Amino acid sequence: MSRLVVVSNRVADPRKTAAGGLAVALADVLNNTGGMWFGWSGKIAAEGEAAEAVHSQQAGKVKLVTLDLTQADHDAYYLGYSNGVLWPVFHYRLDLADFDAGYIDGYRRVNQQFARKLLPLLKPDDIIWVHDYHLIPLAAELRALGCEQRIGFFLHIPLPPPLMLAAIPGHDWLIRALFAYDLVGFQSQADLSHFARYVESEAHAQPIEPGRWRAFGRTVQAGSFPIGIDVDEFMQLTAAPEATDMYERMKREYSRRKLLVGVDRLDYSKGLPQRLRAFRELLENSPETRGSATLVQIASPSREDVSAYTDLLHELESLCGSINGNFGELDWMPVRYIHRTVARARLPGLYRASRVALVTPLRDGMNLVAKEFIAAQDPEDPGVLVLSRFAGAAEQLPEALLVNPYDREGTAAAILLALQMPLEERRSRHEAMMRTLRRYDVHWWCDSFLAGLASAHAEEKGPTWLRL
Repeated sequence: MSRLVVVSNRVADPRKTAAGGLAVALADVLNNTGGMWFGWSGKIAAEGEAAEAVHSQQAGKVKLVTLDLTQADHDAYYLGYSNGVLWPVFHYRLDLADFDAGYIDGYRRVNQQFARKLLPLLKPDDIIWVHDYHLIPLAAELRALGCEQRIGFFLHIPLPPPLMLAAIPGHDWLIRALFAYDLVGFQSQADLSHFARYVESEAHAQPIEPGRWRAFGRTVQAGSFPIGIDVDEFMQLTAAPEATDMYERMKREYSRRKLLVGVDRLDYSKGLPQRLRAFRELLENSPETRGSATLVQIASPSREDVSAYTDLLHELESLCGSINGNFGELDWMPVRYIHRTVARARLPGLYRASRVALVTPLRDGMNLVAKEFIAAQDPEDPGVLVLSRFAGAAEQLPEALLVNPYDREGTAAAILLALQMPLEERRSRHEAMMRTLRRYDVHWWCDSFLAGLASAHAEEKGPTWLRL
């Protein structure tokens, strides 16, 4: 069996369920192949030191290999180009992108460093799986060094439409770099459609067959592989002591009220101000919800050294204070706002105690909170998912109440409908969504992507196409 080598910006120990996300998704296959996970250590090298040392540790059958970054590389590659250019543009926020700071050189430099350090660690039959927007050019850098192993790439965030993508200086270099991969995976059919339109209109790629294009002397295969959750693992978390304790506490505290929940990172893509304004609209126009509905909004800290996030934090604090001041009573606060990280083990209990989940990002690659909320519900008395049509999960979960988060009145109406939905309808919708979650779980995601990568056609390796 070929060894799987995972490369991502950050590395997590797949033995720890608290790691969540990518670690849970990849744990089984990494353990099966005795794989390696390669990425940034999360540490900044001391001033004056070059970040050349490779750190290695064993986590069960998985080898974790990390590099430090210099402060300059971290600022340009991570804060600058990855999160100052790619993140806002890929989430349709051109107004927040910093195109003029020259971060691209640091982005290229770190990807070249990753390639130089990874190549000597590879075995001839390794399968390499690269993750997310931080490392788009990694395969091109590996190919330039002579790497011939099969390499796949998965984009966890959305891909914007061609004209928006073309706003990035050097956008053609980014997409050209994707042709160094054998398989490129996206979260949704919408993202795949954007890729197809871009490569055909901007890169003049020739479509060979559905899902395959030729350009720059290579052929790339691309497909939609919506990431799922480990349903059984999350249901076990729901039944564990920390989650059941949270559930019982929430049911006691809110025994006379219906609980709504939102769990997000503090990020402008999550639509948190729009969500709070919709909730305020609900309270204003539906007096019966006053005193009977409480929103618990968790907004975990995220990149708070960036001015856009500081502004968002202040806006949320102002909105929550305004709503509570205008509608709150001595024995009832409409919004419980929590600006800190809540342990993953406790979240299933909060989900299960909630009648409604508000998952209303302005744009999101998938959003696994939506799926975790469904998995945590009591099938005999399930809650209702209010889901943004701009989340990747909306393609898979049409039984949720789909909303336009920019439409304050429409979102408020959907929340009211969710609060008043009859039991039989709630059961029917939940049952249908659970079928989807089980069919397209995280194991399906891993297996289908790796099967696609294994069957991707081997192509010639042009020696000069990589550099611009």
